[in-house]
Amino acid sequence: MGEAAMRCLRSSGCFVVACTLAASPAGASDHGWSTASDIGRNVLVAAALGVPAVQGDWAGDLQAGGSILLARGAAYGLKRIFPEERPDRSDRRSFPSGHAAVAFAAAATLENRYGWEAGVPAFIVATFVGASRVEARKHHWYDVAVGAAIGTGSGFLLTSKRTAGVRLVPFADSRGGGASLAMRF
Repeated sequence: MGEAAMRCLRSSGCFVVACTLAASPAGASDHGWSTASDIGRNVLVAAALGVPAVQGDWAGDLQAGGSILLARGAAYGLKRIFPEERPDRSDRRSFPSGHAAVAFAAAATLENRYGWEAGVPAFIVATFVGASRVEARKHHWYDVAVGAAIGTGSGFLLTSKRTAGVRLVPFADSRGGGASLAMRF
C-alpha cells in the first residue's frame, strides 16, 4: 500500500478516535453513541472508496462500492422480511444492523484488497460501530452480529487482492457451487 493511502488511513483512524472520545464519555446518551456510530461508518466508507481513488485503483473503487452496496441492500431486504422492534422501540427495523453491514463491508474490502495493515484498524473501527449501535439501543447484539457477517461476506466475496498472484474465486449456481483457483507465475 502506498504512503499516501497509509496516511489517509491513519488520519481517518485518529479522527474516529477523537470523535469517539468526544461523543461517548462515561454515561453518554444514546444519541451520542448513535452519532459516534454514524461517524465511524462514514469514515470507513470514505476510506474504502478513498484509498483506491488516491492510488488510481479504479477496480478497487468499483469493488469497494459493490461490496458496500451489496451489504446495504441485503440488510435492507432482511429488515423488510424480518421486522423486529428496536431496543429503543422507535421502529421495527432492528434486524440486521445496516450500520454494521456497511462498516464491516468497508473493513473487509480494505483488508482483502490491501492486507492486514489496512484491515486491522478498519475492523477495529467496524467493531466500534457495531458496539455503538448496541449502546445507542438501536440494535440487539445479534442484529449487529448478522450485519457484521453480511458485510464481511460481501467485502471478501466482491473484493480481490490488488497484487494477488493466487486468486480463489467462489461460484454457485442452481446445481451446486465450488471454488476456482487461479495462479499467476
